[in-house]
Amino acid sequence: MKKLLATTMLIAAAGSLGACSTLRGAAIGGAGGAGVAAATGGDVRTGAAVGGTAGAIVGTIDD
Repeated sequence: MKKLLATTMLIAAAGSLGACSTLRGAAIGGAGGAGVAAATGGDVRTGAAVGGTAGAIVGTIDD
């Protein structure tokens, strides 16, 4: 439960960033990927890397 709360707080903090969409997408994707990996018992580092990369790509397209 603590991991889920921490992930939610990271996503909320990332959403309030005043940076460009690429950085915001990377932060949200990294936090989300780490949260999903932690919840499913996967490797948190890999989940954060994959989520961050996907979020950065989406953020770049959104710009």
